[in-house]
Amino acid sequence: MLDALEKCRAWTPERLKITGRDSYYLPFADWYGGSEVFHKGRRLIMTASHDYLGLAADPRVREAAADAVHRFGTSLGGSRVVNGSLELHEELERQLALFLGHEASLVLPSGFQANLALASLLDEQTMVFSDLSNHVSLGEAVRLGGSSEYKYAHRNMGQLERRLARAGDRAAKIILVDGLFSVDGDVCDLPVVTELARAYGARVIVDSSHDLGVLGATGAGVTEHYGVPVDLITSALSKSLASVGGVVAGPANVIRFLRHQARAAMFTAAAAPSSVAAALTALDILRSEPHRRTRVLDLAERLHNGLRALGFDTAPSTTPVVSVKVSGQERCFRVWRLLCDAGVFTGPIAYPGVAKGREVLRMTLTAAHSDEHLERVLTALETVGRKEGITPARPPETYDRVVMTRPPSVVAAV
Repeated sequence: MLDALEKCRAWTPERLKITGRDSYYLPFADWYGGSEVFHKGRRLIMTASHDYLGLAADPRVREAAADAVHRFGTSLGGSRVVNGSLELHEELERQLALFLGHEASLVLPSGFQANLALASLLDEQTMVFSDLSNHVSLGEAVRLGGSSEYKYAHRNMGQLERRLARAGDRAAKIILVDGLFSVDGDVCDLPVVTELARAYGARVIVDSSHDLGVLGATGAGVTEHYGVPVDLITSALSKSLASVGGVVAGPANVIRFLRHQARAAMFTAAAAPSSVAAALTALDILRSEPHRRTRVLDLAERLHNGLRALGFDTAPSTTPVVSVKVSGQERCFRVWRLLCDAGVFTGPIAYPGVAKGREVLRMTLTAAHSDEHLERVLTALETVGRKEGITPARPPETYDRVVMTRPPSVVAAV
């Protein structure tokens, strides 16, 4: 008799075989302001977090979360549909809709669920066109919705147009795209995407999980950065908004439909009051303290160019997502281990996160990191890069400098 769980018995993560330790699900005994962590008796510089604005440990955000626990408890104990929710939830939805330039929004317990909620808008009569580098949660929404998905090569607008043209008028069309791609660190070509959408009668949905708080004159993300409206915006609240949760923002009639049709919203417990309160306070700080955005962009530019001066390749990113190419699963996890030993915790991204042969170490310095942190990270990477043969023994004489993607009003301080 076949056992459905038998495959679990013999399975061992490849990374564990390579390094003798598991680089994922690492437990930390402490988390120091988002910039350092404590692991097995040592402090490590944390470069794997997407707390871009350094707000997760901000006293104001922590106090807001604690006050919400004291006032409302830890959980509402069920779905908002049948349990009701708090005015706090509706206030966050009002504020996010206003900030993102839409009529309404719906807050969910996670960013993944915010994208899964899109499944209720999809059906067999809808064709979805997706960038090959989109976050996996967008692909899961398409699968659940039962639509046909047509992927185009990363940022290849010519291929997108050809696929749209072939579709003709035989189905409804939606273009799904990340605003800032979470591994490559580059930004979608939203002006061309929306131009093609108008030409071929398609709707556009953008996942702004990584560009919210980072791009745009006020930090509202890629749509504000380009000054281009889209039909719907989704985003995680766990990056610049220093919380846990997700949001879908769009026309009021669409959001009303999602409230009553999206299973990811209807059949899940409401976001915890502490998470909602934290996100609300982080949003206020994001809007009132633009220097945080300037700081994270400045640090990212210095990290990019410091690495390139050593011979590392961080292309095509022009954002705080700094992906260092290491190529090869074994080398990727070995370099991760060596960097840990040198006091720097990074994010190794291997298959299925990226295609085999395209492994990277993904790094982010947040507004909570210091100049000293930056120098220590560069020193560790210089040593490990030479040891592993990723960089030359002598730094290159010239290299292509990275200039951050910034709104015109945000001037570099470097």
